[in-house]
Amino acid sequence: MSDISDLGLDLENLFQPAWAQGKTESNRFEEFAGGEEVRTGRRHSQRHENAGGELRSPRPRRKKSDRKRPVRGSDSKAPRASEEKPLPDLRVTFLPDEKGAESIARQIKMTGRAYPLFDIARLVLQKPERYAIRLEVKKKPDGTVVQPLWVCALDDTPWLSEDEVVAHVLKHHFALFYQAERTPCEPPKGKYTFVAQCGLSGVILGPPNHHDYQNRLRKLHAERFPQMPFEVFKSRVKIVKDEAVVKKWIEEQSFKTEYTCLNVPDPLKLPNLDEVEKHFRATHREAIVKPVETLTLDGAKSRNLRSPGLNRLVRAEWERQKHFPLQVATELSRQLAARGLQFFKVNKTVVHVSVARPQFLDLETTPVSENVKRIIGYINANPKCTRRQLIEALAPSPTVLEIKPEGPAAEPTPEQTALIADLHWLIHQGHVLEFADGHLETAKKPAPKPQKKPAEEKAEEEGEAAPAEAVASDVPAIESSSGPANGAEKPLPQSSASLEPAAPAPEAAATDGVPSPS
Repeated sequence: MSDISDLGLDLENLFQPAWAQGKTESNRFEEFAGGEEVRTGRRHSQRHENAGGELRSPRPRRKKSDRKRPVRGSDSKAPRASEEKPLPDLRVTFLPDEKGAESIARQIKMTGRAYPLFDIARLVLQKPERYAIRLEVKKKPDGTVVQPLWVCALDDTPWLSEDEVVAHVLKHHFALFYQAERTPCEPPKGKYTFVAQCGLSGVILGPPNHHDYQNRLRKLHAERFPQMPFEVFKSRVKIVKDEAVVKKWIEEQSFKTEYTCLNVPDPLKLPNLDEVEKHFRATHREAIVKPVETLTLDGAKSRNLRSPGLNRLVRAEWERQKHFPLQVATELSRQLAARGLQFFKVNKTVVHVSVARPQFLDLETTPVSENVKRIIGYINANPKCTRRQLIEALAPSPTVLEIKPEGPAAEPTPEQTALIADLHWLIHQGHVLEFADGHLETAKKPAPKPQKKPAEEKAEEEGEAAPAEAVASDVPAIESSSGPANGAEKPLPQSSASLEPAAPAPEAAATDGVPSPS
């Protein structure tokens, strides 16, 4: 079982303000080079400090009409290669790490606090070791696959076509199947004064009128720059008249390379790479190139997929989830519900996860201790109060002790211990809610249910299903004076009904132990 620190998901610290996390102003901008102006969402101050600490006025800003616009080239409107091809039609699912979910659940049970579910989901997406991804093919009504998915059996890398897998194997696992042998041969005849050279890779392609020029040009494009349109790649080829470059090409042509086949029953030599590829397809393709319908990868591998199309697809889906992680939150809610945690909405929009759902405590009809009444009364009278403020108000320490960083924490008094035990019981019963920022609220009395219309009563009597809009979500909602927490202001879509809460965990339902004072 992984500890919470293994994945960096320390909720207690991550939900604190920046100053409480030990983040200084200088750390915020450490990625910027010196002298660059850092822009924020607010206006810059009209005066700035220079290196000596003196105040100086900022430089006057130029008008938009005075700014020079960059001159566009003739091909500036041409679409990039990555924009020309649509994203592969595959299903990408982000899966929170199970060990991380276990650690999160353990910490929520221990602290009793309620955390915004979508904010936890965003924290999961921040680092690849906190999640995995699942790639799945989609099928048409007749059962045929929309976009095939292939896997290289040598390293479990995913690809979009057989050709991609074959090219990958011959580039990265060539030595497992073939051995190159270079032997002298007769140099090319004739006098050559210039050669063509790729301006992107520096590869010498030879004279344009040479019999093998077009083959070398096509092969270099397919191996090195398959995402670039061929005509664009061809336009980057330059004619070089340098004697040293021409001589180097002639020396390269004065040797021939043959390829000995390995791991085959009979010895065999192949004259060129085209024959090598044909031999690999005929001999090894079936064992190495595997079609699959689903594949799960860890987050680190998903960040560096070698298939350009798959890499763009995963990146695009990660960007979408980062802004609104409904998919991650749904999967995370399943994992946390299985561990006994409960869910509720604040202000009918922000889903929170905690040890218990809000349960209104009616002090008029429920016999409770005097301490419980005092706790409920103080929280209601002091909105957004914290646990520490409550304890100091209701059970203050007899003397003010000097707290040293290296010294032990002060022991709670018997009155404070009793107060903490009652607060612990109230939180784990859902009567009091302690949120991520530390403020306390009491569960409010639920509003009376609206009376059913005659048509709905008749439908129920006849056994008909209620209209879809009349079906309430399984996640109860509460009104909070604090508003949406931690920036999770986006409303939850209708599909959030899949956030199905589980039954209360046994340890959360009947916990009377006394935790250490915070």
